[in-house]
Amino acid sequence: MTGLRALLALLLCLVPVGCGTSDPFPEGSTMARIRERGTLIVGIKFDQPMFGYKDPASGRITGFDAEMARLVARDLTGSERNIRFVETVSRERENFLAQGVVDMVIATYSITEARARLVGFTDPYYYAWQDLLVRAGDTSVDDLSDLDGKNVCTAKGSTSVDRLRTTAPGAVLEIVDAYSVCVPALLSGRVDAISTDDTILRGMQAQNPGAVRLVGKPFAREPYGMGVHRTDTAFRDHLNGLIARWLRDGQWDRAFMGTIGVSGAAPDQSKPANR
Repeated sequence: MTGLRALLALLLCLVPVGCGTSDPFPEGSTMARIRERGTLIVGIKFDQPMFGYKDPASGRITGFDAEMARLVARDLTGSERNIRFVETVSRERENFLAQGVVDMVIATYSITEARARLVGFTDPYYYAWQDLLVRAGDTSVDDLSDLDGKNVCTAKGSTSVDRLRTTAPGAVLEIVDAYSVCVPALLSGRVDAISTDDTILRGMQAQNPGAVRLVGKPFAREPYGMGVHRTDTAFRDHLNGLIARWLRDGQWDRAFMGTIGVSGAAPDQSKPANR
């Protein structure tokens, strides 16, 4: 009987609630709350092909940021399906985190000193480069120096705005809420160029083949981080561990090749070093 009782006790410990050790996350942590809720809530952009894009027909969110978010959901809830995406434009990212609207933001979120005072950033999970997108037949813009007197579209709350003011002071900036507004403005001739991260521009180019071209002369590197609440160091550290693992085990590469890689972009300059 003693042996039987010991066996039953061992089997009970293998049942998730049996010994109280099924959840590896500290009680009260963001990870534990997400596990208990069963759903990860992620702020993401809906208008950026290859990163965060809501398909108008299916409603599915696609892109590299979406795939990163699904990997987090799989880790925290057991399935990448247990995720709710909330549209988060550039100027709302800090507010959504501070107010608890979302658990985290993965939305082409460049790490800057100013933002780091308001947001808890992970290590970079991606590196982008700022560039220019122009009409395919327009040869008047081929470099930053060609932007004097030109109308350039970019998004409110993005790092692109400040950088353009410094590197292309002669440009006339049209600052909008979302990059999707820039594309029709470029195609109609109302603006002469769009400037933001090259991967976002590649997505616009893929949606308008033959109508626009990427200048291909990047002028600044942008490290993307996942954003969490400013004081949530435990969640940030957990995400850093996940990013490091994905870089080692090939999951980062698979996410890249299935999204950004379809444009012909190579991961070399975009992939952070393995940690």
